[in-house]
Amino acid sequence: MMKRFVIIGLGNFGSSVAESLHALGHEVAVMDSDGDAVDRVAAHATRAVVGDGRDIKMLERLGARGADAGVVSTGDDIAASVLAVMMLRDLGISDIYAKVISHDHGRVMQRLGVTDTIFPERETALSLATRLSGKALLNYVRLGSGFSVQEMAVPTEWEGKTLRQLELRSHYGVTIVAVHDVLTDTLSALPDPDAALKESDTLLVAGRDEDLAKAASVK
Repeated sequence: MMKRFVIIGLGNFGSSVAESLHALGHEVAVMDSDGDAVDRVAAHATRAVVGDGRDIKMLERLGARGADAGVVSTGDDIAASVLAVMMLRDLGISDIYAKVISHDHGRVMQRLGVTDTIFPERETALSLATRLSGKALLNYVRLGSGFSVQEMAVPTEWEGKTLRQLELRSHYGVTIVAVHDVLTDTLSALPDPDAALKESDTLLVAGRDEDLAKAASVK
């Protein structure tokens, strides 16, 4: 189902979100005070306007009223992001995602009731640090405070054993969401608990970060 999104701020993050949503077939309206930034994204948006995200009349002309969701990515201007969120709220947008640049900025956005805050630099750094600290980890996606989904190689100790035999939930407190056979590029979203794990498999594992770290430390 096609949805309508409004994106305020077209730096690297905002532009990437706009292009990705547009590529998925959604209606995307974008706004930035920098005309060059708007021109760069215009081909990947349904509507692109040069304007101030703090101006509710400009947002209405953009078609923001009643959109399915809004994304605020105004760079280092915290005041601008706060006012932009308030304007989107006034236009009836309940789902708002805000890029933040610091912990305090995130707290302010949370007080305003945004759906979620995104701190790209911190999350990228955390993902890399997690991968570096455990060689078994291949990918990392944060779900919330202290929770994540991680892709990990099958430890040698687990090869040839089934998920039922390993009892990972009781031993480590983690859940196997899917098993990916890298050789055949097949993904089992509901993995067979009685299928033996292979060296060519990777596991998509969900749980608390500390529990995932214990699972990833298995040799």
